[in-house]
Parts: sequence; structure tokens; C-alpha cells
Amino acid sequence: MKLTLSMLKDYVETNLDAQAIANHLTMTGFELEEITEVEGEPVLDINIMANRGDGASVLGLSRELLAKDPSSRPTELYTRATNRFPASDAHNRDIWAKTSVEIQTASCTRYAARVFENLHNGPSPEWLQRRLRQIGQRPISLLVDLTNYVMFEVGQPLHAFDLNTLAGERIIVRQAEAGEKLTTLDGTTHELQPHHMVIADADHAIALAGIMGGEPTEVSESTTRCLLESAHFVNTSVRRTRKELGLFTEASYRFERSVDPEGVVASLNRFTELYTEITGEKPVGGVIDVYPTAPQTHELTVFIRRASTLLGMDITVEQAQSYLENLGFTILGISPDSIEVQTPTWRIDILREEDLIEEIGRVHGYEKIPEALPIGSTPIGGPQGFELLTDQIREAALRSGFDQVVSHSLRDLHPLDSDFLSPSLGRGGGGVDDQQPSRIRVRQPHSPEMAYLRNSILPSLTDAQRKNNLDNIHIFEIGRIHSSEGEFTQIAFLSNGTFEEQSWRPTDQSTADFFTLKGTLEQIAHSVNLPIAFKRHTSDPRFHPTRCAKVILGNQDVGLIGQIHPLVAESSSLPATTVLAELTLDPLKHEVTGIPTYHSISRNPASRRDIAILIKKDVPFAEIEATILTAGGPDLERHWLFDVYEGKGVPDGFHSLAIALQFRRMNANLKDEESNALRDQVVTALTSLGATLR
Repeated sequence: MKLTLSMLKDYVETNLDAQAIANHLTMTGFELEEITEVEGEPVLDINIMANRGDGASVLGLSRELLAKDPSSRPTELYTRATNRFPASDAHNRDIWAKTSVEIQTASCTRYAARVFENLHNGPSPEWLQRRLRQIGQRPISLLVDLTNYVMFEVGQPLHAFDLNTLAGERIIVRQAEAGEKLTTLDGTTHELQPHHMVIADADHAIALAGIMGGEPTEVSESTTRCLLESAHFVNTSVRRTRKELGLFTEASYRFERSVDPEGVVASLNRFTELYTEITGEKPVGGVIDVYPTAPQTHELTVFIRRASTLLGMDITVEQAQSYLENLGFTILGISPDSIEVQTPTWRIDILREEDLIEEIGRVHGYEKIPEALPIGSTPIGGPQGFELLTDQIREAALRSGFDQVVSHSLRDLHPLDSDFLSPSLGRGGGGVDDQQPSRIRVRQPHSPEMAYLRNSILPSLTDAQRKNNLDNIHIFEIGRIHSSEGEFTQIAFLSNGTFEEQSWRPTDQSTADFFTLKGTLEQIAHSVNLPIAFKRHTSDPRFHPTRCAKVILGNQDVGLIGQIHPLVAESSSLPATTVLAELTLDPLKHEVTGIPTYHSISRNPASRRDIAILIKKDVPFAEIEATILTAGGPDLERHWLFDVYEGKGVPDGFHSLAIALQFRRMNANLKDEESNALRDQVVTALTSLGATLR
């Protein structure tokens, strides 16, 4: 945003030079880019934040300077600007009945227009041309120059149409029709889409709303009748159209940052003032003002003690009242410890008490915060709690031979999404939003490939395998996933092919399958002292129906592991042998214990007993293990399976399992009779699963 020192002094009576003014504006949050001298006068270039469209004008920056500098005073022009440039009686005549305005889209909340007749649209006076050149604008003609000048002055974009070129002398604000074409003032023809907002006459589009006018309705020196537009458009609509069509204008710059809807008519009045002063001519009628949606303001209360605490400096009620009034807030009530205000229509970014405290702080001066040493002890640096646990899991996965990938959280629909609905997998049909209840769609996606927030990391891992085109790949990712139920942290694994041979491994390489990935998860869980278990699972269509298991922590399901479903593998261009796992890490927050605890090693010898049982093959070994642990009690130090036999002497559908049981007591030796009794307890418990001792 560029402005000359003389333009600012039209609104503010001050003895400050350009550098001092820039320093004050910088301290309020409007940072100076540079000061240059153009045609013998200082020109300030101020950086305007994305949520502060009110600052993209001389009026807005004058307001900031007046609030910050007690020595500066408002001029008569500033006072009239804050009163919305009240029109004279000559400007309040009946509206010219031949012109009509109609709003057909919710993206336009207000549209006002004024008609001028018997124009003489020649060159602008030298003072106006000079000021425009100083702020980087090219003088064109009086009508165009005044629209630009008023926009820089008060922040409201204006546009002038040649009224003789408007079909039916009508203005319709609507969405474009698919394939509709419009040639803009830069000579470029654009093919429009229904989400593009346009200004149209009775026949066709004549301007891109909030961005640029159309070439056929451009005013020229021969223009004798003019319709002057001033409107308020929704910033997101302007931004999307501008980006898609590759355009940038001073008007779109302000609409994208939001302009004051209550300043729409005021800018028409200011244009009329200047036009009348320069030419002596007046408009033929008053303002046509269609205003279907009034702006919503907020009534907020700021507590002074809380403001002082958050800012770290003492603020009085009188100071806070002065700051807020100077910034345009309406004071609704004052008590000894609080102020109730109504936000101005140009500050849509003020939503809560903390926003008011920030306003008070930046005007009072952050540089006035007293220096003070921190109170209390300094915490030990580095990750703590859940963050530390996540880092430990990441390191354990890397030690297990997996590579970490980092992918984007936006993507398209994929068969490996959680709860993906696919007719080929028997889960319903579709792919549209209402048929994907667990997916969150981005309102204005950059592309169809980035239209959804991911609800599983597995699709991203499959993309990584496909892009790297590797036969042997073992990867994982820790990241955030999103669903209608909330936001969660997830770790996902993808493994396929053989593991790279290392010098400390035997020459026979292990191949990725369900059991190797299960072993990896057990290793990782053991390294962070988390007791996980596995339970057979068959209902998730992403996984093979007979090679899938739930991952359980305590009594809670935290994830799934399994081989990819053949149909999903085919649709995802993945090998059918690919194994996957996904675990939600959020439940682990309650398992974080901080410093690990260690138990003393018993000085007493262990006592081993081996058992061989006959049991049906369809009994999961996890159930056998759980039964052994329960029956063995605290004296069962460890157990392991060391042989599986099928063949002669073993009935069909059964197998023989040889299991070692190792018992040990901390404070006493186990006698043979006691070890045998513990073994018998285990064998008796196993009979509940249909096992018999061989």
C-alpha cells in the first residue's frame, strides 16, 4: 500500500516526518517496506496484513497513526470520512428510475451505484495525476483516475461503466454460466465457470466482480453517461476467481482482505465530492443501494486486569478506553475493571476478548513491556510425555529396518481409506461427500487430487511405493489424520519384498509377510514398554479376510495389521503380498509413564518345564498364550513355543505344540514339587481350549 506524505496529511494534522510516521505504523503492526522520493515528495510503502483490509487506505492508516501518536490530530477531512462523507441535498434526489440493480448471488452482500450524465471525461487535473504517479498508478482519464484515487483514499474499490453500453441499462450480480466468455480490460478473454462471480447487464457478463471490468463497457474520453459501481463482495469468492484466472488488481487486493460494507455509499459520496469540485457537474440522482445482508458486529467485554496480566504491563481503564475509541470501537459500557465495546464493521477479525487485548497492547506499545527474568525453575529441554513417546516409536521403527516417509495430508479418495465405500468390495457405492461420512472435504481444493483431508496414512504409503517403483520396500509414517470424529495421530506401515541383508544377519533373507510385520510391531512396543496383543479380525475390506488382526492395548483396539486385500491390491497397483498396519497413537497418551522402572534380578535359579499339547489348528496362539500367562501366575517368568508337529499320531485338524515354561521366584528357590504343580495348573487351564497333554 503506497501513500504520499501529503495524502496522509490531508487526514492527519501532524509535525512528524515520513520516517517517524513509518516507525509509529510499524509498531502498530503495519510494517514499512521502504520510503522513496517520487517527484520531490516522500512516498511510504506499507505492508498490509492479510486480515487487515482496513489498512489498505489513507483513512485506515490515518486511524492507526491517530491512535498511536497523541500529538497528531484529525483534520476536517478525516472527520467527514469517519462520518461516511454525508451527501449534500443535491446528491439526495430521487433515484433515476431507468436503471435497476439485482443481486442473484450470496457472494455479493451489497451493491450501490450512482448515475452521471452529460459527462466531460477528459484528462485529470495536474494535482491528481501527480499523486497517482507518485503511488505507482498511471493516469488515464478523469473518471478512471478518480475511482483509483478514492480507492487509495478510503479503501473501497470503485468501477465506472459506460452506461450507453449496458444492455437494458440493468446491473445483475450473479454467478457466471459454464463456458461464458468475458474480455477484460487487459485484453484477455476468459472462459468462466459457475463459481466465478460476475457483473452482468441484461444480456451478458460485463465485469469480473471485485477484480476487473470488461473491455466492451470501458469508459473513454467520449463517454457521456456513466454508472459508477461501489459494492461489497465476499473475499473468498474474489480470491478464488482471481487465482484461477491469474489476475491481480488493486481492487482484488482490497476485496481479498475484506473492505468495510458500511463504506460502500461513503465512497460514492467522496467520488461525487471530488468530481463536482473538479468539473462543477453533479450526478442526475441519488444512490441505488441494494443491501440484502447487513454486516454482523460483535459486542465484547475486555477485563482490564486480565489485559494487564496477558500483556505484562499495567493498563488503566482510561487508557484502554482511549485506545479503543481512537480505533473506531463503540463504547457500550464502562466499569472500574472492564469495558464493553461494539466492534466496527471494518474489523471482522475482532472476535474475542483476546483480540481486544491485542489492540490495546499494540497501541500502548509492546516496547513498553518491562524487562523481567522468568519466575520459577527452567524445565529440561527436549520432548516430553507423548511427544517423547512418539519419537521413541519413530526411532524403534527405523532400527527395525523401515524408512520414514512424510506425505501431504490432502489427497483424493482411495480404496485404503478408513471406511472407504466401494461397490467392488461390497461396502455400498459412491465416492461423493454424502456417501463418504468419514471424509472431510476441502471447500475450495486446489485440485481433485487434494480435495480431502486424509483419514488414513496407508494411501500415502502406497503412493510412495508406486512412485519409487521398488520391489523391496519397507516404509512407515507418523502423521495426523482427520475424520468427522476428530483429529488423531497415526503410525502406518507398508512392507513388501525381502529385507536388505545386513552383516549381522544370516545369509537367508527374511521376506515381508504378516508375521514379520507382527514381529516388528512387537519389537517396537517392547522397546517403549507397551504391552500389545493381537486378535483375529475379518471385517475390514481393505485387508485379506484370513490374514488380518486387531492390535490391542489393554482393553482398547488401537489399530489393524494384515495383508492387503487382493481386490484393493489390484486397484492400487500393489503386489498382492503387501502387508500393512495402522495404529492410532492417541490412546498411548494415557500409557506414558515418564522414566522407565526396572525390577531387580532374582538371585535364585530358574526352573524349566516343557509341555506338548494337542490342540485344534483354528485355536489362535494368542488365546493359548493368554491362558498360560493367567494360569502361570507371577512365578511364570517367560514362555516360548519351540516346536510345532503335524503328522503321524496327530489327528487331522490338530497339531502338536511344544511349549517351554520357565518359572522363578524372587525371594526363594522353587522346589520340584512346586514347579510341577505350576505346570499342572497351566495344563489344566489349557483344557478349557480343548487341549490335551501328549
